[in-house]
Amino acid sequence: MLAEAYRDLKYLLNRGYRKRYALDFVANHYRLTRGERYLLARCVFSDGWVGEVRKKLLSPEEMKGRVLGIDGFNVLITLESLLEGRAILCEDGLVRDLKYQGRYRLNEGTGRLLGDLARALGELGVEKAVFFYGSAVPRSGEVKKLTEEAFGRKWPEVEVKLVRSPDFELKRFETVSTADIGIISKVPHVFDLAAYVGGLAGWKASDLFELLEKTCSERY
Repeated sequence: MLAEAYRDLKYLLNRGYRKRYALDFVANHYRLTRGERYLLARCVFSDGWVGEVRKKLLSPEEMKGRVLGIDGFNVLITLESLLEGRAILCEDGLVRDLKYQGRYRLNEGTGRLLGDLARALGELGVEKAVFFYGSAVPRSGEVKKLTEEAFGRKWPEVEVKLVRSPDFELKRFETVSTADIGIISKVPHVFDLAAYVGGLAGWKASDLFELLEKTCSERY
């Protein structure tokens, strides 16, 4: 059922249908569960979008000496999802969360994840990293402080900013780390920082196509 829904949604997206309307039509037709609908919403795109994003994606080897804008809460949510086994590798090559979580919630594991991020950025050799956190998110000031502590004096070229609109700020960068399609569509380069950190830690995302193949084989 899910594989058929994927094919129908893909067909409509490739013919220019807006995703929201196409997804509503397909989900209602196949009577998809909330989880199945969310999976398709997060992971399925037109071939045009997939090609565009894959051209923008940078490898770890291409990150040395770059200035990187980081969508802080987006990356943290994705990292938590990888740790919990609730993240998926999508069609466009980016890992996204499947947590139904609108806003990031500070928790006891936040500091550890920020430490993992600091070590990963050190290995990548970026020239400068700028974290942006939405100031309207509860306890964002505490997350900012934890981020600064995680990098410490070893990282003078890291800035952490509380801003009204991280999306607006990130669209000014040449290279960003985010899974947000609105930001990705406006910048030249993207690096999947969450996937990189997860890979170093051994946290593996599910694969959309492996999942579709599994559901298809289970049916038949």
